[in-house]
Amino acid sequence: MNPMLIEGIFAATTTPFYPDERVYFRKIEANMARYSRSLLAGMVVLGSTGEGNMLDDAETREVLRVAANATAPEKVLIAGVGRESVKATVELAAAAAEFRYDAVLVRTPSYYVSQMGDAGVLHYFRSVADRSPLPVLLYNIPRFVPYQIPVEVIGELAQHPNIIGIKDSSGSMERIRGTIAATSNAPRRTVTVTPVFEAVTGRMLAPKAEAAASFVPAGDLAGGVAVAGAPPVTPIKTRTREVGFQVLTGSVGGVFDALEAGASGAVLAFAACAPQACQEVYLAWKDHDLKLAREKQERIATTGQRTVGGLGIRGVKYACDFNGYYGGRPRSPLLSITAEEKAEIEKLLAEIRN
Repeated sequence: MNPMLIEGIFAATTTPFYPDERVYFRKIEANMARYSRSLLAGMVVLGSTGEGNMLDDAETREVLRVAANATAPEKVLIAGVGRESVKATVELAAAAAEFRYDAVLVRTPSYYVSQMGDAGVLHYFRSVADRSPLPVLLYNIPRFVPYQIPVEVIGELAQHPNIIGIKDSSGSMERIRGTIAATSNAPRRTVTVTPVFEAVTGRMLAPKAEAAASFVPAGDLAGGVAVAGAPPVTPIKTRTREVGFQVLTGSVGGVFDALEAGASGAVLAFAACAPQACQEVYLAWKDHDLKLAREKQERIATTGQRTVGGLGIRGVKYACDFNGYYGGRPRSPLLSITAEEKAEIEKLLAEIRN
């Protein structure tokens, strides 16, 4: 397990389904290929927006495999693997590692939450992190899980060598600031980055090893000999960087404020349908153009909050359809979008087409 740089804007991707609710893998491939051409730092597969809790384990593994194969190597991939037991969560984390994901996103178990408390949650996350072959991102999502990880508990978990950060979707800037303060003394980690300090993913390095195992020089083929040898590949230039515990917001309306408070980025459902508009907030902030960053934030705040927070999965999925990605219907029992809601989204997104 190697620490990973989780910085910038990440799209929380959707899972398209056929009308009979089978997973539509071709649409996943098309979405991931298109996201790969954007400036996003990466994508989260099978988080809340991806209806990860609606899929069985076999479907989950296949979605993770298909999404990874369709994604450009330089995009950071994070797999949503949270399950109710440590064993099931670790098994999916192992599958994500097999498909060369860079980290796993793990929510708090919810069914027995009244019997767990802080001690049980600490035990769950530490046990997962002990056994996960990939770095772990905590996932605080009180909208869906009836337990909000206390800031003090996050501070304790941040000391674990394999827990590298958190996605906080509470929408509270007070919590974001509190989490950053509570984890300021977390161990510093050395991560591998490119010469311009962007993340180096496992998939950026893996193809070279795989190519080396199968390369056959042309001269050997001409002479009737086919022996695998190392191809003439140029190694990726890398350097290292020190990072602490990485805090990401899940609130589309709070990206700018979170970055100003010290967050490393954001994982956004709205970026699934409007990646460029979300990315523009981060790019302007990174260029120290705070006026422009605020303007870009205001541009997406109301639309994003209504589409994601107000209409939920069906809103995000239709917004994807409207903006040229594939969303489709949610899986039952989630309700499909109405004609009135479609018209509302189309009006909201009229000037946010990307």
